[in-house]
Amino acid sequence: MAAEPNQKKVVVNFQSVANAPKLRQSKFKIGGNEKFAKVIEFLRCQIHQDTVFLYVNSVFSPNPDELINDLYSGRSNALITFMFPAILS
Repeated sequence: MAAEPNQKKVVVNFQSVANAPKLRQSKFKIGGNEKFAKVIEFLRCQIHQDTVFLYVNSVFSPNPDELINDLYSGRSNALITFMFPAILS
């Protein structure tokens, strides 16, 4: 998740919830001008799972087209919680 050299970076802290596995490294940096879709794809690759739900600060699930800077309102870090869909039997 590298960013352009002069671009402001945001520290993303991933936290697993429920049945989702914990990441060995939970903090990553991403450029503020990147779309949230890049965060989604990055996490999917890290946990080897196609379907995952992500929430910013445990409050809302943003549109993949939203920019990271817009989601974090100028703050330099944020918490992203993630979980897998429930399995109904």
